[in-house]
Amino acid sequence: MRIILERRADPSKAMQFASPILAIVLSVIAFFVIFVVSGIDPLKALEVYFIEPLTAMWSIEDLIAKATPIILVAIGLCFCFRAGVWNIGAEGQLVAGAIAGSFVPIFFPDASGPLVLPAMLVLGMLGGMVYAAIPAVLKTRFGTNEILTSLMLVYVAQLFLDWLARGPWRNPAGHNFPDSRTFTDGQLMPTLPGTEIFLSFPAAILIAIAAWFVMRYTRFGFQIRVLGQAPRAGLFAGFSHPRMVMASFLISGALAGLAGICEAAGPIGQLRTSVSPGYGFTAIIVAFLGRLNPVGAVFAGLLLGLSYMGGEGAQIALGVSSQTTRVFQGILLFFVLVCDTFIIYRPRLAHAPARAAHPAAR
Repeated sequence: MRIILERRADPSKAMQFASPILAIVLSVIAFFVIFVVSGIDPLKALEVYFIEPLTAMWSIEDLIAKATPIILVAIGLCFCFRAGVWNIGAEGQLVAGAIAGSFVPIFFPDASGPLVLPAMLVLGMLGGMVYAAIPAVLKTRFGTNEILTSLMLVYVAQLFLDWLARGPWRNPAGHNFPDSRTFTDGQLMPTLPGTEIFLSFPAAILIAIAAWFVMRYTRFGFQIRVLGQAPRAGLFAGFSHPRMVMASFLISGALAGLAGICEAAGPIGQLRTSVSPGYGFTAIIVAFLGRLNPVGAVFAGLLLGLSYMGGEGAQIALGVSSQTTRVFQGILLFFVLVCDTFIIYRPRLAHAPARAAHPAAR
């Protein structure tokens, strides 16, 4: 007897929507068990992790600040994954956008005026696009696996940023700390009146709505869905797969680069050796948890932003490892993939074929 996975003829639409909720519930249960085994009061741990970050205005503002770059990157990844393109290097494209967008305040520290910040945002998007174009070109021209190339380029971008922050772009008046010049008021992302919520968050909401409209109601969105679900049908319809690979990579890179410069010009306020604790990788989970829907990515991004907040609170209140957030995100991704697998496939017991007798035994 052996277990095989048999593709379902008609996957349940209801389960496709319920799957993310089920994955979250299973992840919380798994977290509960982990805390029990670790000798930590599980109810207190879950309260610190999921409830306390929502009880104060300052923590909600911090939650939104952490969720914004994740949402922006996840929206771009929705385009890629819908098209069947596996862009795993959004973290590197985020870093590239932060570097490119920081060019203006670092080399022109006295620059001010209404065009400075838009110029930084445009440069950030261009930086992410150029960096995303590298694995796109390698795939369309040479057939290179985009998973490997985009992932390896993440570490190239991170090391290049580290070299810049410690070397040529280091603040000459920074007492040898590996940071760039601090951005001035005209070079920083504005906040909503009376709050510490940066304008990048409502911008991310608008981008999500626009991306959903493009995917749902435009010919470009139709091409993405067809080439992602039935590549051969798309080719027969005259859709260009290389062009779609390039377009989805550029969109994803632009939004990742935008997230990078919004971080540098927002919560950080300068360019450092690290501008992201892994938002680009977390956005992969967010894209799938949001069912590859840009609007769904907004809600999933807020949940994963909550995991960062809860992880920081758990370190202080419970003395747990700083990797707790990674553990939760990994468990969540596991259950998302498991739930999605059982939506598409049905487990079935099958009898193993009888083995023929060995000639020597006859």
